[in-house]
Amino acid sequence: MIDFLWDVVVFTFRAINFVLDIVVTASRMQRLARLFTGSDAIVEVPPEPKVLPAAAQRALAEADARRHDGAAFIDKYVSPSCK
Repeated sequence: MIDFLWDVVVFTFRAINFVLDIVVTASRMQRLARLFTGSDAIVEVPPEPKVLPAAAQRALAEADARRHDGAAFIDKYVSPSCK
C-alpha cells in the first residue's frame, strides 16, 4: 500500500515538473524573441499584400535572373554525378 502511495506522489511530482518545464520553455522562447526582435509586440500582417512598384519588380527579376545564371555557371564545371 505504501508503494502505491509513493508511486502516486512521485507521479504527481513528475507531472507538475513537466508542466513547469513547459512554462519555463515558453518564457525563455519569449525572451529569445524579444532579444532578436527588440520588441515583444506582435506584428499584424495586412490581409492583402501591396503591389510592388515597377522598380522593385525589375530588381526582383534581375536578382532572379542572376540566381539562375549562377546555377548555369556551376553546371558547366560540376558533373551531374557530384550533385
